[in-house]
Amino acid sequence: MLGVLALSLPIVGMLIDMPWAQVPEILTSETAMQALGVSLRTVAISTLICVLLGVPLAVFMSRLNGKGGELLRIGVTIPMVLPPVVAGLALLSTFGKRKLLGEQLSLLGIDIAFSATAVVMAQVFVAMPFLVTSLEASLRSNRTSHAQISATLGASPSYTLFHVTLPMMMPALVSGTALAAARCLGEFGATLTFAGSLEGRTRTIPLAIYLQREVDPDTALALALVLLVLAVIVVSLTARGRVVSRPS
Repeated sequence: MLGVLALSLPIVGMLIDMPWAQVPEILTSETAMQALGVSLRTVAISTLICVLLGVPLAVFMSRLNGKGGELLRIGVTIPMVLPPVVAGLALLSTFGKRKLLGEQLSLLGIDIAFSATAVVMAQVFVAMPFLVTSLEASLRSNRTSHAQISATLGASPSYTLFHVTLPMMMPALVSGTALAAARCLGEFGATLTFAGSLEGRTRTIPLAIYLQREVDPDTALALALVLLVLAVIVVSLTARGRVVSRPS
């Protein structure tokens, strides 16, 4: 019971403190709409990139064994445990002006740091491991059952992948994608360090909450409510994925 209270009481406190009568007006204000627009645009692009890059990586990792596979899994997992500010510094040290790749890109007229592209890169960097690890674990557990049976019946590896393995992994793919999207939506430290907080360009909802909490706490609470609602939706999707993937 104490554990439940420790997890739920802060949320209850926030809901009690919420200026419910002003929420519609606050969420339709220019500040909120700009932050919401930046978040929704970047999260949609980041989540799509996570899926396009993460699914092939998860399939590749699921087929690796030995030290090479372990090293790759460690490398993929590191962004999950890095402090967000360190992740932002790593991106800035690589793609910032006069840095490892940023200097070469600047010569081509491409400046990534402190732009909307930087927001997307920060979100992908911290969120894609959530999709890869969850999907890879599901693929590895399935590899020794249905996929092997398909192979013993004469199906080619590509046929097995597209007609047996991936359809069975849809619940894991849905929950992994939802987790990645939630991580993108809540990303703060790496975004602030690598992309800054330019209103209408790089200021996402978490950054707006951080800035508004001192000057306008009601707006900060209303924006937090948006993230809370989206978090509930994500948890529902991931819970549904676990139920669907549970063996009968």
